[in-house]
Amino acid sequence: MGDLARIFKAYDVRGVVPDELDEETARAVGAAFVEVTGAGSVVVTHDMRASSVPLAAAFARGAVSRGADVVDTGLGSTDMLYYASGSLGMAGVMFTASHNPARYNGMKMCRAGAVPIGGETGLTEIRDRAAELLASGVGDGGTGTVTRRDLLKGYADHLRTLVDLSGIRPLRVVVDAGNGMAGHTVPVVFEGLPVELTALYFELDGTFPNHEANPIEPENLRDLQKAVLDVGADIGLAFDGDADRCWVVDERGESVSPSTITALVAARELAKQPGATIIHNLITSLGVPEIVTEHGGVPVRTRVGHSFIKAEMARTGAVFGGEHSAHYYFKDFWFADTGMLAALHVLAALGEQDRPLSEILARFARYAASGEINSTVADQRAATARVRRTFEDRDGVTFDELDGLTVSGPGWWFNLRPSNTEPLLRLNAEAADEIQMAAIRDEVLAVVRS
Repeated sequence: MGDLARIFKAYDVRGVVPDELDEETARAVGAAFVEVTGAGSVVVTHDMRASSVPLAAAFARGAVSRGADVVDTGLGSTDMLYYASGSLGMAGVMFTASHNPARYNGMKMCRAGAVPIGGETGLTEIRDRAAELLASGVGDGGTGTVTRRDLLKGYADHLRTLVDLSGIRPLRVVVDAGNGMAGHTVPVVFEGLPVELTALYFELDGTFPNHEANPIEPENLRDLQKAVLDVGADIGLAFDGDADRCWVVDERGESVSPSTITALVAARELAKQPGATIIHNLITSLGVPEIVTEHGGVPVRTRVGHSFIKAEMARTGAVFGGEHSAHYYFKDFWFADTGMLAALHVLAALGEQDRPLSEILARFARYAASGEINSTVADQRAATARVRRTFEDRDGVTFDELDGLTVSGPGWWFNLRPSNTEPLLRLNAEAADEIQMAAIRDEVLAVVRS
């Protein structure tokens, strides 16, 4: 199987099946998971990939061999796994590779209460113990049991208790599930709502025959944007493969920045809990902390990545957090991320009055942003140093190295972050208008790619 370090990432497990991840490995990880976490019971959920069922079953056999009881929920989204872990008080594992191609699969793990497990909170120990078990043999036996339990309706009902949708007007909604798990969850979550649903690619198919299930890439939104215009919809929603991220398209077919959605949901949460803390990562729009402050909240800035967001939310007791990648985190959802709950908030905001979505969101979108732009570089540090030297002698410019390099000037800022797994630098830039943003973006890219 080779070195497990290739498939154990900072926050999850992900690799090619069966070359890097097979049933023997999944079984060893199941045994190691129980040994390291001490979990007496584990809830297991999986996505629609052909390899997910056998891998989940193998993991369960490994967990049972160490005496743990396994609750198998079958098909589900990643946020449904978090619901299961939180509501049942069990450690949990989701088998998915999100939007990665069909040949991939992986695992997202959490402790009871949907507390995330990452490299610094147990994932490294699970990896090392699994490697030992692969070398020595997992062994049989154990007194654990496997039971099947359907939690989809409970998940849908719980989400509906967190957002008041009782008075919304009839809405035309297009949802692009990308052949991923939203095709399984959306019909149940939306059941009974005054929604005329146009469903795109709801057939569960882990080969992703229509387009990659990754809404952060503009080309994957084109079918949704066209459908919104064709049917005269009020809103379009796109989910990724494991349906934990949600992207919004307005009634004009225009893509809506996740920063704008973060600001909208933050304002709604602050209306319920005045003075609360809201988390945002350092590459969300400057408009987010501004709007949080204007609504009486306390904005807290973090590094990029769900483990940092969740840890800071738990530390501060924040009610909500948002990321540029369309991950949204809620205190009422065990501090975990759920794109579906964010989508329900947007539907509620839209359905509570008669204005179009673009008009509602206009006050939450204040700046021009570049989106994330990747550049392949041979030496990430050298390229970053060149950029810093380019800007360090300019008046009014400040530097921040919380996560990569953030450079701020009068009316603009940009962040340059290295990828942890590829020879890439990721640029995000923002300014007061498109002209200024484009000038900053192009100057930085020229230096990085020189």
